[in-house]
Amino acid sequence: MKPWSMNTPVRSTRCLAWAGLLAALALPAAAEPDERTLGKDSGYPIGTNVANWYEMPNWIGSWSALDQVPGMLTAVAPRAGMPSPLPKAAQGPAITYRYRNLGYTLDEYLARRRITGLLVLKNGEIVTERYRYGRTADARFLSFSMAKSVTSLLLGMAVSRGAIASLDDTAGKYAQDLAGSAYGDTTIRQLLRMSSGLRFTERYDGQDDVARLTRSVAGGPPGVVNVLRSISERQSPAGEKFVYASAESEVLGRVLTAATGRSITALTAEWLWQPIGAEHDAFWRLSPDRHEVAYAFFNASLRDWGRLGLLLANDGRVGTRQIVPPDYLLDATDGARQPEAFRPGRATPYFGYGYQFWLFPLKTRSFAMQGVHGQAVFVQPASGIVMVQTAAYAGAGGAQDPESYAERTALWLGVLRSLGGQAD
Repeated sequence: MKPWSMNTPVRSTRCLAWAGLLAALALPAAAEPDERTLGKDSGYPIGTNVANWYEMPNWIGSWSALDQVPGMLTAVAPRAGMPSPLPKAAQGPAITYRYRNLGYTLDEYLARRRITGLLVLKNGEIVTERYRYGRTADARFLSFSMAKSVTSLLLGMAVSRGAIASLDDTAGKYAQDLAGSAYGDTTIRQLLRMSSGLRFTERYDGQDDVARLTRSVAGGPPGVVNVLRSISERQSPAGEKFVYASAESEVLGRVLTAATGRSITALTAEWLWQPIGAEHDAFWRLSPDRHEVAYAFFNASLRDWGRLGLLLANDGRVGTRQIVPPDYLLDATDGARQPEAFRPGRATPYFGYGYQFWLFPLKTRSFAMQGVHGQAVFVQPASGIVMVQTAAYAGAGGAQDPESYAERTALWLGVLRSLGGQAD
């Protein structure tokens, strides 16, 4: 019998199938957006010092391991002894969304945008969890300005514990090194809403006031407190309008530590990280005076950002234990509780602004922690839906990279619609 005589048709089919599989395996994996620009060929390197961690191609590596940058000062908030569970949800509907009148899947979103991590939770269960650009579940992702919302939560808890008597006290009452300055004469509530009326430029061009503040964080002159004291021109009455200014969050951090007599790291560990059952250590970046940088540099794993989002989705509770004061949290995140000038569509053309939280213009209370380059935690308490994204968008803000930010909002609305939330 010839070797292939009786079984030629079957074996030919199998051979073709195997050939196709081997050919597919030989193909390179689908490229992630701009992966070579972002450092894939050099293994997504971490910056070698505090001067180059924010330079290409160090973004991906540095922004998921900032504590490994030589010379970077950090302080650790330890993980919980017993992490709270994040079970996987049973398979449900696929997440889809619409952007510019076209429909897309979640996989298509990831193929289009520079996303390093994406986590979607529904009622405390993981609907999807993705890591890109070589990142893994133990990476601690840099928050950028999501840290502002963490500072706000701690401040609200300090009020509930009596360390701060009133949000209508001036910052200088507690932060004595700012007493007598324009920021020191501004109330805590006005700072929470970024409504001091003081002129602080934040254009992300390297020449603005936020660049000056960030250089002082890295050890450059004239020092963080001196930068804050140098802001003195009041363009509008305090409390009247929202103008984004990272300095106001930094002032709040100084108020928090002065009022409690404890570091922000210690407060984070005791008041947030332990109660939420954090799975990984988190850490804050420190300025040369060993104070946490309250406006931008908190770092946590994707799942722990999700656990923090769940705390907010549960109106500040873990189980039956109230962690964040409910009235403060509503004042921070409910558009209906804001003065008219701070509501969605008024504070900005789309978002409103609460106490260091961004407020969506939806009928159902929905809000966000947001940071430059695409970082976000989106929350809708009524539906129990949380979405966490870490990213490396080319532009710091929407003005520099409008398409990425607009599509992220479209994805969030798609997540809500796909999972039974309210997107109107």
